[in-house]
Amino acid sequence: MLRVPAPYNSSVFTAAEPLPAAAVFVSGAMSRSTMSQNLSRRRLLAGLASACAAAPFARAQSSPPASPAAIREPLRAAFVYVTPIGATGWTAQHEKGRLHMQRALGDAVRSRHVANVPEGPDAERVVRELAQQGEQLIFTTSFGYMESVLRVARDFPHIRFEQCSGYKLAANVGAYNGRFYQGRYLAGMVAGHMRASLGHAVVAGMVASFPIPEVVQGINAFTLGMRAVDPDARMKVVWVNSWYDPGREADAARALVAQGADVLTHHTNSPAAVQVAQEMGRWAIGYCSDEAQYGPRAQLTAVTLHWGDYYVRTVREVLAGRWRPSNVWGGMDQGFVRLAPFLAAVPEAARRQVLARERDIAEGRFQPFSGRILDNRGGVMLDGGVMPDGQIQAMNRYVMGVDGELPRA
Repeated sequence: MLRVPAPYNSSVFTAAEPLPAAAVFVSGAMSRSTMSQNLSRRRLLAGLASACAAAPFARAQSSPPASPAAIREPLRAAFVYVTPIGATGWTAQHEKGRLHMQRALGDAVRSRHVANVPEGPDAERVVRELAQQGEQLIFTTSFGYMESVLRVARDFPHIRFEQCSGYKLAANVGAYNGRFYQGRYLAGMVAGHMRASLGHAVVAGMVASFPIPEVVQGINAFTLGMRAVDPDARMKVVWVNSWYDPGREADAARALVAQGADVLTHHTNSPAAVQVAQEMGRWAIGYCSDEAQYGPRAQLTAVTLHWGDYYVRTVREVLAGRWRPSNVWGGMDQGFVRLAPFLAAVPEAARRQVLARERDIAEGRFQPFSGRILDNRGGVMLDGGVMPDGQIQAMNRYVMGVDGELPRA
């Protein structure tokens, strides 16, 4: 059982010690225990069903918590992470965002984080202990933390909570996420442009975590972008039912190569797919972070996620007494999502086309889910126009060009 230590203690592990499987980092201090990383597929799929009925991620506000108009500095802020902090990946990007916020605000905020916290009972226990220890703003960074956060928030109405990739609001709970599908569409365009080098239609392979709408959006957007350039391109998907399992992710990537994948990508928290692409002479699209260090000859580009500016803005709002719970779904226009540099193998004409489309997305002239979109059985998903956010957030079908069936509970 993970217990959060009293805040800001003085126990420190030396840099020579290996990182523990589970760790609590407190302003540079750390205590440790071991815990499982397995997630409940059924519970996440239940979240998918709930998301289908959820309100879209348009900005919406609720009543503020009953609290003083402003917070006396330093604000105490805590972050809860679902996996260990590596050099790259989902959790690494949130930690970079936390550090960016800490540097930007200095003595106005004192932040800490707890890493490798599984979704479920452990998450609720950790969040509750952080609240009991006096944290004033708690960021939780995984979809499966949502219900745990809502339960704890009811008992601590004076504490603000921010839930990444959740969708439910409360008087003291906000939600935030990125429009990752925008970057996925552009990455798909890059993959599609490799047809000329291959001499045949591109086959992409996705190592996917869980069949929740966010992941399905990425698969579909990548496929749409790829087929906008190469209409015969195909997408194959292998589900690993984990956010972080490098061994399983690598096995899935090798299976995709065996099925003919020319370009590998992933929606998981390790660079295993990029590493396999490097080893097996395939191309790759990184995700969350620039993963070129793991595939210097393989990574064509990466869809990178950036949270720091949002964390700075949120902390400032809390300090000033202006924070209100809202659903924020930021995209390229706000800097949440960016592309990493291109590999030299990406043709110059392809770069120009992708960067032009990136500007179109950032400036609101183009939306990836627009026009006529068919599912992979020929049914109509969108018959022109722009897909509403609510429909995107409830996405539960593959688009034309994706092989196979989307798993069900």
